[in-house]
Amino acid sequence: MSLERRHLVLRRLALACLLAVLAVTSLSAYLRLSKAGLGCDPWPNCYGQSQRQLQQGLALDVDEPGEHVLARLAHRVMAVSVLLLTIAMLMICFNVTPVLRDEGVLVLALLGLAVALAVLGRWSSDARVPAVAMGNLLGGFAMLALCVRLALAARPTVWPGLGVWAWSGVLLLILQIALGVLVNASFAGLSCGAEGACDLWPALQRSGWGVLNPWREPVLDALPTLQDHGIAAHSLHRLLSWPLSLLLLPLGWLAWRRGRKGGATLLLALLLGLLLTGWLMLLFGLPLGLALLHNLLAALLLA
Repeated sequence: MSLERRHLVLRRLALACLLAVLAVTSLSAYLRLSKAGLGCDPWPNCYGQSQRQLQQGLALDVDEPGEHVLARLAHRVMAVSVLLLTIAMLMICFNVTPVLRDEGVLVLALLGLAVALAVLGRWSSDARVPAVAMGNLLGGFAMLALCVRLALAARPTVWPGLGVWAWSGVLLLILQIALGVLVNASFAGLSCGAEGACDLWPALQRSGWGVLNPWREPVLDALPTLQDHGIAAHSLHRLLSWPLSLLLLPLGWLAWRRGRKGGATLLLALLLGLLLTGWLMLLFGLPLGLALLHNLLAALLLA
């Protein structure tokens, strides 16, 4: 197989893997958010109900809805597909000379993440600390980003002159995504209204920065609306959207000025969609569909 042909096959496999990873992350988000109570009835009394029942020593309903069973099955099938596609890409990179070293490093990182997430998945369903959900979501998003990089292997890694801006945006977005997972895993989605502001500093003064510890199990005594851990996580998640926007908006404008109009348009559209869905979630009381769209836009923006 010629070198050009190998690159073409690798890009096609990477695109297939990208779609499979996108399906895995979306199905995982559906299962995680449904378990948290988004879209449940009666709202908001059912929000975080399973967590409260576990902490009160009450028995949970063992009958899983049919749509959850199907989603879990589809998640496993797509996860196996990702693993098989990754192995195929690994063979394309290393099984024929000359070795595709740069692409091979990305595929090895993809394989490492897939194995790590498979191991983490053994504890995901019964985990009660936000750190496990963070690891799952950030690992899945990182796999998506690696697939995009492999699919665009012939293009420059960073836009000329914008590397510092781009990597700063990546790091800030990762922090914002981690805070978003903390909000969800802490059942803190109702801690701040669409119009009102969170009292961040009073909450931190009462409980300290330990309320943001992802290894701390959130304790829900009643409806999870005004708990200190929820107020702190939700407030920081909202506040960080400002510096993230102030960083990515100029980055998109500079990319546009330097001829990368397609990438700039996509970057700004995803940022706007992420901000809009976040606000609409608060306005309409965390509907499941909007939450899934918010999750998807965050994944694509990071990629």
